[in-house]
Amino acid sequence: MTTYTARPIAPSVLRELRTADDAGRPLSPFTDEEGGAPLRCCLRHSGPGERIALVSYAPLRRWAAETGVDPGAYDEQGPVFIHAEECTGPDGDGRPFANAHRIVRRYSADGHILGGQLVDAPDGEALRNAFDDPAVALVHVRAVEYGCFLYEVRRA
Repeated sequence: MTTYTARPIAPSVLRELRTADDAGRPLSPFTDEEGGAPLRCCLRHSGPGERIALVSYAPLRRWAAETGVDPGAYDEQGPVFIHAEECTGPDGDGRPFANAHRIVRRYSADGHILGGQLVDAPDGEALRNAFDDPAVALVHVRAVEYGCFLYEVRRA
């Protein structure tokens, strides 16, 4: 049985993003007075009063550099929330941000989009369906409302 794991942004990448994000901008932290921002460093929502930052992140570019692939025109960067300082990482049930409609976007080993699917929640069945195609190397789970990257999933 194949398992799938939601992957937060790696700690080494977070250290880089806290210096300069993928658009070259310096970190600009703020206090989240209300809470509720989807944090990509620990895959949970922020709590009221936490120090966070909105940074530009290029998830496919980072994966492509790791695997030696050129994502070409599929290289994109977008806004993600992270803790302003180092955090302990995920501590949830492995189903982050699961109580909402999401897009499961599939990518090939050469970094090209193979398609996407609107799902009620990115559960095991949705991920199994995505990875049923042997050409799928990577999945991004994205928010429907803004299209923002939430987290990455790879075969375990």
